[in-house]
Amino acid sequence: MTDTELSALLGDLESDRCERKESASDGDKIRQAICAFANDLPNNNAPGVVFVGVRDDATLAGLAMTDQLLLTLSNMKSDGNIVPFPSLAVRKLGAGPNGLAAIIVQPSDAPPVRYKGRVWIRVGPRRDFATPEEERRLAEKRRSRDLPFDLHTVASADRSDLDLDLFSRTYLRASVAPEVLEENQRSVDQHLASLRLARTEGARLAPTVFGLLVAGREPDAFIPGAWVQFLRIDGTGLADPVRDSARFSGPLSEMLPQLENKLQAHLETARDFTSGPAEIATPDYPWVAIQQLVRNAILHRNYDGTSAPVRISWFNDRIEILSPGGPYGQVTAGNFGQPGVTDYRNPHLAEAMRNLGFVQRFGAGIAIARRELETNGNPALEFTVETSNILATLRKGA
Repeated sequence: MTDTELSALLGDLESDRCERKESASDGDKIRQAICAFANDLPNNNAPGVVFVGVRDDATLAGLAMTDQLLLTLSNMKSDGNIVPFPSLAVRKLGAGPNGLAAIIVQPSDAPPVRYKGRVWIRVGPRRDFATPEEERRLAEKRRSRDLPFDLHTVASADRSDLDLDLFSRTYLRASVAPEVLEENQRSVDQHLASLRLARTEGARLAPTVFGLLVAGREPDAFIPGAWVQFLRIDGTGLADPVRDSARFSGPLSEMLPQLENKLQAHLETARDFTSGPAEIATPDYPWVAIQQLVRNAILHRNYDGTSAPVRISWFNDRIEILSPGGPYGQVTAGNFGQPGVTDYRNPHLAEAMRNLGFVQRFGAGIAIARRELETNGNPALEFTVETSNILATLRKGA
């Protein structure tokens, strides 16, 4: 949007595409507004804008436009509270230290968008929770959009291929605010559609790739690469004897804990009784680093057109984690792993991992792994970035 367009929107007190806030102190209401504009229930098909630093009558509030303030507003996109990720940009308007910031929010490709488990909408001056009927209308909107692969339906799967009990016990309760579940007695099928695990196609409820990964009875029967191979090799090369091997598949909420239990069982801890009065226990690898990199590999991998699994090869001197699919979006071989550079091939799988508690903060996994390796005394984390895969290597400490 141009400055002229933003100025016109700022001055239009009746617009359903504009909300004004005097400061950034009420982060909840700003995020609610971002969520509402991303849902675009009125079908404006145009950005909505949250102006920060301006009163309801469109006069400036004298708010200092610091770099920290602009960063705080930008981080609302990916702090994990609004899912799926909204598409937004933050711009400072006006010269000098004071002025206002504009959060420009694009309509979502895959509504409904939720903030803390609730769907917010805006029609005219009203910002409120969506009713079940309004949620249904939002879900219908995404049919005509160019959807990411994880929201494609799977032609050979049907409703019976989803574990509806698992969905109701785990993902539904993790994704929708308890009071919403209490207020709105919706059917399981309505919940599946609202949360993008399935779409209605004629008389058929068609599971999405995302739905099968989260709640499928056998995800790898429909998505051939949706599994993880683990090898514990007694040596330093693939030709050396295999001490342990396992194949992990199934819905995310069951598969990932099983995989992580196996990995933790192979950690070894050295104990030092001589360096001081207290025993010092040092694992050969920091568990948090392994956990972050494995979860990243599952989240960011390419599930489209490949039967390759995520491969974890644990040698005597290193761990290799191979994820199918090279860099994606704004991430390139040149900037891979740099702070603040991230993109999501599977944005709705990212949403699921956040809802299920497997991700606490987006975009921080590699930084956390590097910090943990350094603290534990391991060599620096290594990446080999190719067009078809990404290899992360953790090396054992001396």
